[in-house]
Amino acid sequence: MKNSQEITVAWHLWRNNVSSKDISKQLKVHKSTVCRWVKDFKHLGLKRTLEKREKSMVRKQPRKVNQVVKNRIYRIRKEKHDCCGEKIRYYYKNEYGEYISVGKIYEVLNERYVLSNRYKQRKYGEAPVGLMDRDVVQADTVDFGEVFAYTYLDTYNRQAFVDLELDLESMSGYVSLREASNVLGYVNLLQTDGGPEFKGEFSKHVLEYVNVHRISRPYKKNEQSYIESFNRTLRKECFGWGKYTVGELPGMIKKLEEFLHFYNDERPHLGLGMRIPNEVAKCRICG
Repeated sequence: MKNSQEITVAWHLWRNNVSSKDISKQLKVHKSTVCRWVKDFKHLGLKRTLEKREKSMVRKQPRKVNQVVKNRIYRIRKEKHDCCGEKIRYYYKNEYGEYISVGKIYEVLNERYVLSNRYKQRKYGEAPVGLMDRDVVQADTVDFGEVFAYTYLDTYNRQAFVDLELDLESMSGYVSLREASNVLGYVNLLQTDGGPEFKGEFSKHVLEYVNVHRISRPYKKNEQSYIESFNRTLRKECFGWGKYTVGELPGMIKKLEEFLHFYNDERPHLGLGMRIPNEVAKCRICG
């Protein structure tokens, strides 16, 4: 904070028609600061300007978050799968009707957790992105041991569908496509990678359910970034990183149904401006 002597000198220079730029150079003070002083000189005069600056020098103590609010933040993070600060703010406002800044939320979380750096902005390459519902859907698979998840994601509204199969054969890919079609409806463009599950029987029938089938380019992982991000969420918030046996399939199906309901009907998305997929979609996913 600049002292009163500098402000007084600036006052006399200004009264002698010295420009703000020259005052800045003489006092070695940033021009924007001098401009603020000059604005106060015009409206307040020297004495009241000095009084205003003295008051502003009294630093306010940062507002402390009480333990009740902290416990609420910790609970929301735990219940909502270790979600980020923006989503905690969303849930907190919905539940308690109170606003708390994202920065303050991270201050509270840093008291208890070791948090990683904020997400880096990703470039999505040249892959098409949907401009309306069912315009572009990305598909992929996730290996859970003896069970494989066939995942589908609408890139426009982020609605998701997952089908569990027992292998990565093209017939299972075709079956998953039929199941996805029952939920998602007809798709303009479906994008998959070049895996064997998306060849053979799948490729024979795919154009019965979609207008265009696009295969992402090899070594261009950004082209499948939407579905890969969803696959990480599926592991983190639903199945974890472990392996499952065929005998565990009924339990997996139940857990998946609960997760998809949460994901499509309750979970806000940063990429949607903190809206929920089924709020953005024109038609809701059934089943």
